[in-house]
Amino acid sequence: MAKYLDPKADVTFKKVFGEHKNLVISLLNALLPLEDGKQVESIEYLPSELVPRTPTSKNTIVDVRCEETGGRKFIVEMQMNWTADFRQRVLFNASKAYVSQLGQSEKYNLLQPVYALNFVNKNFQPDKDDYYHYYRLVHSQDSGDILEGLHLVFIELPKFKAKNLAEKKMQVLWLRFLTEIDEKAKKAPADLLDNRETCQALEIVEESAYSEAEMLAYDRYWDQVRLDKALVDERDAARAELDETNAKLDVATAKLDVATAKLDAATAKLDAATAERDAAVARADAAVEKLRQDKLQTARKLKAMNLTAEQITDATGLTAPLIETL
Repeated sequence: MAKYLDPKADVTFKKVFGEHKNLVISLLNALLPLEDGKQVESIEYLPSELVPRTPTSKNTIVDVRCEETGGRKFIVEMQMNWTADFRQRVLFNASKAYVSQLGQSEKYNLLQPVYALNFVNKNFQPDKDDYYHYYRLVHSQDSGDILEGLHLVFIELPKFKAKNLAEKKMQVLWLRFLTEIDEKAKKAPADLLDNRETCQALEIVEESAYSEAEMLAYDRYWDQVRLDKALVDERDAARAELDETNAKLDVATAKLDVATAKLDAATAKLDAATAERDAAVARADAAVEKLRQDKLQTARKLKAMNLTAEQITDATGLTAPLIETL
């Protein structure tokens, strides 16, 4: 009984789809949203490009690049650990492949579409049941108005359930190959063995077909996948903790803002009361000073009338020494 290796690993994925044109052509035709009469018939492999990758996806993204005789370009990737920036990275790669077609002396109408087919071994959209996600540039109000150029397909492998997909036979067979075949598979499903392309792929991932060096590379790949997953989990946990801390900080800040607003209102009331008190004190001081001046004026008049100091004191309340100075 044949023992199989997981086709999602770097060494196996590239051996199946990066060395056998008929298999990657079958995969592209089965999984891409190609119009009738525009199926892929022949391809040439292209070298993988060095593009920016995050530290946690450095060694766990497997890609195969090829170009159709007619010019269409295809990028096939296997992503084991989902990261938030993966879709942006896919868009970057596809865009780079698109603009690289055009030389300085060429015309824009010569540009051919770029298709990015991305298998993700994790559910990155848990709120959606569909495993197949297709993105392209479409008019927001007229879905029939499309800007050709970039076609991005993301497939969430853990969501795939063959029993729900009786149609699209080759799509089902290839997804079963990618999801059901690994070291734990005791035997290959009969449907895969009965199909020429998937049967060939099964033969390619038989463990007996790999050298000691290839098996070492295979094991190292899964070690890296586990390490990267631990790093991603640790990072996600740190982000979740940070988000929780920020949420608490936002609540505390909101409470502080409310308290500050109340303090400002109380301060404003206090300032108004203080100003009113100061105004009242100023009015009282002015009244007292006016009364004093009135008494002094009265005392001067009474003194001019030759009244005694005692009489003036009785009339004005001023002291005798003060009256003497007038």
